[in-house]
Amino acid sequence: MKIFHLVTVLLLAYARIASPESCHHQPKSIFILSGQSNMSGRGGVGRVKWDGVVPPECEPSPSILRLGPNLTWEEAKEPLHADIDLNKTLGIGPGMSFAHSVLAQEPSLGPIGLVPCAVGGTNITEWARGGLLYSDMVRRAKAAVKHGGTIRAILWYQGESDTIIEEDALRYKHRLKKFIEEVRCDLKLPTLPFIQVGLATALGPYIDIVRAAQFGVKLPNVKIVDAKGLPLEWDHVHLNTPAEVKLGKMLAHAFLHDF
Repeated sequence: MKIFHLVTVLLLAYARIASPESCHHQPKSIFILSGQSNMSGRGGVGRVKWDGVVPPECEPSPSILRLGPNLTWEEAKEPLHADIDLNKTLGIGPGMSFAHSVLAQEPSLGPIGLVPCAVGGTNITEWARGGLLYSDMVRRAKAAVKHGGTIRAILWYQGESDTIIEEDALRYKHRLKKFIEEVRCDLKLPTLPFIQVGLATALGPYIDIVRAAQFGVKLPNVKIVDAKGLPLEWDHVHLNTPAEVKLGKMLAHAFLHDF
């Protein structure tokens, strides 16, 4: 019986060590990454596949975790949106360089937890409250803080799909404002920082209307980081790897210095 008891104790100890929840510590500062493809990451993606190049600013770190599709924390690595932005060829996004930049400047905010939620090719109407994307984002955000940690900000890069139809572009400001207000309400975080990215590219002709809408949203704790002018991939729609790295650093600067 003593041997059986000892074996049982050892097996339980091993299970605790090997479980996803215990392999990595709970993050202290949590960030929601949402929007469409330039947030989920297409840096380094050619016409067929990702080149697999991970710059130093995006290397894995024990202090940077991601909430996986099964709602458990794991060490983050590129592509950060693997198994989240489904059926896409994924590459480098801004999330990892953002986290590294925040840790480099404010180590006390670590460990950092990233919650990838972005899905490529999505219109803002698909992010409306009650829809699948919105509900999944809120579900993942709530799961992220279930065992501790604080949601520090939402990083949002979306709008290229709303430049195709003029009516969508004209209604973007109202829809974005409503989206921000409803997310804050459903997460019970009325002053949650919201950092959006000003569009660098578009899928249609109405980019100027959408950009004006982005800059025109006047809500407390809403900031904008402008991606215009950052270098692009071959398709002239997606940011390339150096651009995604720089954008992550710009987002970190905005979070650390504007709130």
